[in-house]
Amino acid sequence: MFSEGRFPSAGAPISRCFLPCFTYQRPPSRTARPESGKRMKFQMHMRKWQWAVLAGIVAVINVPFLVRAMRPAQDVTVQLPFEDDFSRTEIGRNYFTGGGFWRIVNGRLQSPGVKNNPLWLNAVLPDDVAIEFDASSSSTEGDIKCEIFGNGWDHASGYVLVLSGWSNKISIIARKDEHGRDRKENRNFRVEKGRAYHFRIERRKGVIDWFVDGQKILSFDDKKPLGGKGNDRFGFSSWDTELFFDNLKITAL
Repeated sequence: MFSEGRFPSAGAPISRCFLPCFTYQRPPSRTARPESGKRMKFQMHMRKWQWAVLAGIVAVINVPFLVRAMRPAQDVTVQLPFEDDFSRTEIGRNYFTGGGFWRIVNGRLQSPGVKNNPLWLNAVLPDDVAIEFDASSSSTEGDIKCEIFGNGWDHASGYVLVLSGWSNKISIIARKDEHGRDRKENRNFRVEKGRAYHFRIERRKGVIDWFVDGQKILSFDDKKPLGGKGNDRFGFSSWDTELFFDNLKITAL
């Protein structure tokens, strides 16, 4: 391959003035091609590994959602009206929990701080219902909890009711998120350590009314009430406080 050089200046010999200068350029060596081919194959191989790693990360992230989607429907072993005074030694097949050492102690249901792993009753709640039970806390922290219209598997899948949580300062009814901005609060009620309180929770036409020892402490009017399949279970619960429950009674209204 050749390239034309510059013309010489005036006064140069005529042969130099009119004959262009040419320089020879060596063509690129063909020995480089195998090396570049190896580089391309390596880059393609790395891209495949990058996509494989990305696909693995996406799969791991979505495992909880896949597991939930594949879970079977919860059992139904009891019908309403239902009553339970826990006068036995074993909890039995009418309840389900995903964790926590729930047990019966001296005729009462004990929840030794189960970190929001409810004990679900295997019964379907109707849209309008009344739920009653007795509950006590072994701590000055209070923090007595239950869940209604949940899915029978997960904490905060329905409504969460907390009596004197947050260091015995706040009682709430919350829809799916006990820390949500739409929760209803009562900051005047205090739980006494060891004292049994009688709960009555009613829902009529989407309105939840909560009574403790006959006194209404909170209401929640949900314009889009939870209910039906996937939101039709009741569960006892707790966080870090030992609680006792007794004398459960559920009736349709």
